[in-house]
Amino acid sequence: MDKELDKYYSERFGMMASQGWRDLIEDVEEMIKATSDISSIPDEKSLNFKKGELSILHWIKGLKEISEQAYEDLK
Repeated sequence: MDKELDKYYSERFGMMASQGWRDLIEDVEEMIKATSDISSIPDEKSLNFKKGELSILHWIKGLKEISEQAYEDLK
């Protein structure tokens, strides 16, 4: 792994070890719960928007594990 990529992952893991990251993930988990209820969605356009929101929230929630796996694969 080149030096620049190693620095990228080192900084990302440093960020994810912080209390701020843990707080963000807690907030994301609450947002997932609040956004997952589809019973009040009035139309298909709104449903697709909500699917996009959930997709991004799940990506953020899984970013640490995805990053760890990518780092291990690169080593």
